[in-house]
Amino acid sequence: MRRLADDTVAGLRSFARRLVDPAAATVAIPAERQEKGYWFGGGNTAQGLDGRLYISGRYRSAGDSRTGLDLGDRGRELAIFSSSDGGGSWTKVMAFDKAAVSPDGREALSIEGSAIRFTRDGVELYVSSEKRLPYPGPVEAYEKPGTGVWSIERLSAPDIEALRGARPLTVVSSADPATLHVKDPFLSEGPDGRLRLFFCHHPFSWSSSNTGYLEIDAGGTATSQPVFGCYPRGQVWDVAITRGTCILPLPESLAPAGTGLVFYDGGECLRNLDEHAKATKRPRGYSCEELGGLAYYTDGDPTAFTRISGLFPEFVSPDGTGCIRYVDVLSTDEAWIATWQQSMPDGSQPLMYNRVKR
Repeated sequence: MRRLADDTVAGLRSFARRLVDPAAATVAIPAERQEKGYWFGGGNTAQGLDGRLYISGRYRSAGDSRTGLDLGDRGRELAIFSSSDGGGSWTKVMAFDKAAVSPDGREALSIEGSAIRFTRDGVELYVSSEKRLPYPGPVEAYEKPGTGVWSIERLSAPDIEALRGARPLTVVSSADPATLHVKDPFLSEGPDGRLRLFFCHHPFSWSSSNTGYLEIDAGGTATSQPVFGCYPRGQVWDVAITRGTCILPLPESLAPAGTGLVFYDGGECLRNLDEHAKATKRPRGYSCEELGGLAYYTDGDPTAFTRISGLFPEFVSPDGTGCIRYVDVLSTDEAWIATWQQSMPDGSQPLMYNRVKR
């Protein structure tokens, strides 16, 4: 893992801040309600073979995964939107309820992150959801009523419309209490065609958020065992949460060959921390209100990174909790298209959109 020169890193930081710029962004998909606990996002943007842009994401409707379903139905719907005008307007073209994304008739309790990908053979949709399953023996007593275990499934079809009847097949799951909950997939394809599925994972205790990856073939079948120790958690603002959300290879006009950016979500704790009354106030980041981090990789290997955001987060909303999370960047021939969830004054998190011309 090579370290880049300071002036190169400064250029990468400046470029990333042009992409993830709250002042330049607009709301692409609003939350269902403008209040705390409601949002849309956790997916990605992709360009179809028809030239249209597509966004995948889930609607979240209140609730708390730490206490079960008694506080709301949480991730109730996975939706796909399309745009034929470069992101100026979006139309919902597909929606999936919990039953549609869970394999083998298992009951899904909540939908989480997703990733859509177009290929010559059609379209793939990777989606994570919580299933009503028991915790493994050594920790079964720690499972709270109304909760379950998370895993990632893949749906594939010749086109978007045909996804409606696609059968979900599990791609990655875990029975190890230390990595029990697997969710929030995103994809990275190397110049050699090597395809990796990255994901977030949590221990049974929900005490940290971590990043792992799995190598897959063109058909979505695993070609390696999952690697759970991908990006180490940080030492300061991201000591409890380091959840990768996007890998962006860069052209040589911006950085040396084989260099790219890694966007990730971070936080100091899974629950909001009490601050000293006389301490300097700052966004701290916690579960569902993470802050945005930035790192880079070299030598064409996105499975290891060097942090750019060391002492403080890179991206913070000017409103609400400061939350900016699930950053995704799509590179097209004309532009870089960035999306992310962002905290609003009312506590909701709509999906924001920013287009930067090449």
